Amino acid sequence: MHTRAGTDLYRALGDKIDNLPARAPWSGTFHAILKELYTPEEADLVVRMPYTLSSLERISRMTRIEKTRLRTLLDGLCRKGLVFDIFNGRDSQYYYVPSPLVVGIFEFTMMRTDAGLDAKKLAGLFHAYLSGEGAFYSANLGHDERVSALRVIPVEETVSASAQTAFMDYEKATSLIEGAGRLAMGLCSCRNEKHLEGVKQCDAPLDNCSLFGIGAELGIRNGLAREVSKEEMIDNFARSKDLGLVFCAYNTKKPLSVCQCCPCCCNALAGMTRFGFSNVITTSNFLASVRKDACTGCGRCVEACPVGAIGLVSAQDPRHPKKKKARVDERICLGCGVCANRCPADAVVMVSRPSRVIHPETLFETFILGSLERGTLQNQIFDDPMSRTQQALRTLLGAFFRLPPVKRALMSDALRSTFLSFMRAGATLQGKGWMTEL
Repeated sequence: MHTRAGTDLYRALGDKIDNLPARAPWSGTFHAILKELYTPEEADLVVRMPYTLSSLERISRMTRIEKTRLRTLLDGLCRKGLVFDIFNGRDSQYYYVPSPLVVGIFEFTMMRTDAGLDAKKLAGLFHAYLSGEGAFYSANLGHDERVSALRVIPVEETVSASAQTAFMDYEKATSLIEGAGRLAMGLCSCRNEKHLEGVKQCDAPLDNCSLFGIGAELGIRNGLAREVSKEEMIDNFARSKDLGLVFCAYNTKKPLSVCQCCPCCCNALAGMTRFGFSNVITTSNFLASVRKDACTGCGRCVEACPVGAIGLVSAQDPRHPKKKKARVDERICLGCGVCANRCPADAVVMVSRPSRVIHPETLFETFILGSLERGTLQNQIFDDPMSRTQQALRTLLGAFFRLPPVKRALMSDALRSTFLSFMRAGATLQGKGWMTEL
């Protein structure tokens, strides 16, 4: 039996997704997306599911859906990328959690190739919701949030010799590939969306979304990506580097995925270049630096920069008054190295930022910190949406966490580690310690 019907059911589903780590503001377009993707029975299940990873047994108990039917529903949702299924080797069970809008529903929907999907219709709806309405970016990035879903990985060859000591393995594509375990590739969701909408302007391939570790296992298991070898993944990265694409990893030190982004298609880069949110992607620990004595002013770096962080200015050479030199705006430089890779004179190199960027260690940390900044952390602590007691506790705790002084203190460099340690300890007491290591 459904808890609601018609529009009320899908509005409840929208509210549920909006209360996950990435906010999803309600609109008519979002309603249309949900109706296209979820059957009423699936929508009702997701509304009643816990907010955090939970076993089949726990979900059955909370939703009162018989386990055989529940498994069938969950399997269907996982194949559509609307629920994540993560295998816990400690007890040999799968655990399930509703997918957030990003990274989740949008990406896996646009990676699907099954016949049951009206991909062109959904591409139009996602394009209107993400690129046209803009409310998504404001909801997730409009309050100086520091934890983004993606972090930049620099082109390895562009990091200067002086910066190599600060170049950690988790920032190197080759190290990530070597240490990932299973690897997979699928359709790039943003490029496929733009391709289906007829607005793709680049020559970048559609099939280079890269999945690592548990991300690869999830994609392979549910038919959303194909398994590849290390050699094929290395070739994929080399091709993307040659095309001047930006490597954007999921924002953990052991990422589930690495996107290869172009300015004309990427919705994350559009959040910066079109909507002005410089915090849409977490930078690398490096900055582009121009060696003025070597710069010829050719402008190749200006053309290559995906976010317009480089411009040409006067070289102030009295003998050649029209001569130009490249100049980097460090306020918006992503530290991707695409400009340095394009420079024919080797005049641009990547140097260490004055202050290191702190990237979350694990998926658990990304979820906790992202939820805190976006006002949904209470749902990660009291995760039963059907409990009235927990609803009251979520309301009280949510109001506390949303207080600006509280949020600033917990996100500060001084308290962030202590806060995360406290959250890990709480998860361990609840028998969820394995989730803190993902």
